[in-house]
Amino acid sequence: MSLASLLSRLAGETSIPALEHDAFQEACLAQTCHVVDVREPHEYAAGHIPHAQNYPLSSFDPAQLPTGKPVVLVCQAGGRSGRAMQQAHAYGRDDVIHYLPGTGGWRAQGGPVAM
Repeated sequence: MSLASLLSRLAGETSIPALEHDAFQEACLAQTCHVVDVREPHEYAAGHIPHAQNYPLSSFDPAQLPTGKPVVLVCQAGGRSGRAMQQAHAYGRDDVIHYLPGTGGWRAQGGPVAM
C-alpha cells in the first residue's frame, strides 16, 4: 500500500493502519514525505534515515512539523513516534503517521542510514 493511499484511509479509521517497509522506503527515496525522527539528538547523530529531520520527543511540538507533504514519524522501535503521532493528531494534523518498526526495523530491512 502506498503512503498516499494509507493516509487517505486515516480519515474515519479508529486504528492506524500499518505503514509497510516497502511503501515507506519508496516514499523516502522519492522524497514524497517528510521523515521526522523523534529520538534524542545523540541517538539521531549515531545514525538516522536519510533526509530525516530531528524533532526530539522531549521537546516535541506538533505545530513545528513540516507541511506540504505527508509526515512519517520514526524513533528507535515505535513507542516514541506513536506518542508523537497521537500529539500531532490531537493538534489536528491528519497527514501524520508513524513507522512502527522504527530506525531499528529500518536497519534490519537493509535501509540506508546517514550519519
